[in-house]
Amino acid sequence: MAQLNNNYSVQGAGLGLRRVHFDSLADHIPSQISFMEVAPENWIDVGGKNGRRFREIAEKVPVVCHGLSLNIGGPAPLDEAFLRHVKKFLDTHNAPYYSDHLSYCGDDAHLYDLMPIPFTEDAVHYVARRIRQTQDIIGRRMAMENISYYAAPGQELKEIDFINAVLKEADCYFHLDINNIYVNSINHKYDAEAFLKALPGERIAYAHIAGHYFEAEDLRIDTHGADVIDPVWRLLDVAYDTFGVFPTLLERDFDIPPLDVILKEVDTIVKIQQKYTSVHDRIISEQHA
Repeated sequence: MAQLNNNYSVQGAGLGLRRVHFDSLADHIPSQISFMEVAPENWIDVGGKNGRRFREIAEKVPVVCHGLSLNIGGPAPLDEAFLRHVKKFLDTHNAPYYSDHLSYCGDDAHLYDLMPIPFTEDAVHYVARRIRQTQDIIGRRMAMENISYYAAPGQELKEIDFINAVLKEADCYFHLDINNIYVNSINHKYDAEAFLKALPGERIAYAHIAGHYFEAEDLRIDTHGADVIDPVWRLLDVAYDTFGVFPTLLERDFDIPPLDVILKEVDTIVKIQQKYTSVHDRIISEQHA
C-alpha cells in the first residue's frame, strides 16, 4: 500500500465554486471543504460585490485555478496577454495551482468544447513546447488534465503513452481526472485500473472526480451533471492505494443540487481519504512502538 503523501500545496477534499452556491460559501466554508477551484476566465477583473465576495472566499480557503481556454493543443499561437492576466490572478489570490486540459478548443475562434489532440510523436513535442512556454509566462509549473474523448483521429500512440510523454517532456504537473479514465475505459474498451496505475503518480497536483451520463452500455458521456457512481468511487480508492492520498475535488457543472446535498459527495471523498490516512497513521505508530 502506498504511504500518505503530504507534499501537496493543498490537502484534503475540495469543491468547484459555482454561482448557485456563491453567497452561502462566501458567508461560511463548510469544514469538509479544504480547498476550492475556479476557472480564472470567469473571475479575472471581476469587481463590485461579486469580486469582493470572491476575495472573501479566497481569504478563507485555498483556491486553485482550472482553466477552460488555454487551447494548449490548438494551431493558434498561445494568448500571451491572457496568460499574463492569469499570472496576475494567481499571484493576487495566492493560488497554488493552475491547470488546464490536455486538448484543444479552437483556432482563431473558440469551439466551446474540448477536442482530443492527435496521439502522435509530433503532437507530444508541439504540446510540450507550448506547456513550457506557458510555464515561463506564468512563472510556475502548471498541471495538465487528462480529458474524455470520443474519437482519436490520427492516433499513432496509445493514450497512456501520449499523456506520459507530454508530462515528461514538458516537466509539468498532472491534474488527474478519475471520471475521465472511467468514461474513456468504457468508450475505448481498456482496463481503467491498469491505465491509472501506469500514470506518473509523483506528478499529481490534485484530482477531479465527477459524474457522467449513461448513454449506452458501451457509451458514457462526460457531463459533470450527475452523482458519482460506485465504479468511479472504487477507482479513486485504487488511486489512493496506488499513489497515496492526494487532494481530490468534486466537479459538478450541471443540474447542481443544493449545497447540503452536494456536500454529501465531498464527505465521501473525505471518508475514503481518512481510510488511507488511518492506515498510514497505524503503520507509523507500529514502526515507532
